[in-house]
Amino acid sequence: MARKLRYFEERRGRVEIIPMIDVMLFLLVFFIIVTLQMIPDAGQTLQLPTSSQADHLPRPEFTVNVQQDGSVTVKGQAMSLDQLTDMIKNDGNPEKTVITIASDKAAPFEAFVHVMDAVRKAGVTSLGVATQPGGGGSEPVPPAGK
Repeated sequence: MARKLRYFEERRGRVEIIPMIDVMLFLLVFFIIVTLQMIPDAGQTLQLPTSSQADHLPRPEFTVNVQQDGSVTVKGQAMSLDQLTDMIKNDGNPEKTVITIASDKAAPFEAFVHVMDAVRKAGVTSLGVATQPGGGGSEPVPPAGK
């Protein structure tokens, strides 16, 4: 004897929880991805030279790292100078791109100059050099051969 529902009989409401879980998981993934995009490029661990006149610059769009051996890395990827120039040219408007060059203090100065030339060749006009604050700035620099 099945019980028949009457016309005015009240049905109990149900809360559908599975669609709510789907929405919450979607929001969680969305916020994780957005947060990862907001983390700045920390670069690599380098022994930066010190400067008494170091200023804080706005966050660069790219940090170009010059290693001790003269190799160049951007966002953890090693690249040649031609690849660096192409990457910056293809990024959008190079004239508005902000680049910071972080050169290890033991890296050859020639490698630093080559990176600076490659960045300027791409059309970048806003260029910064990463240093550590401190340093008296009055100590003479010994010649390279001694």
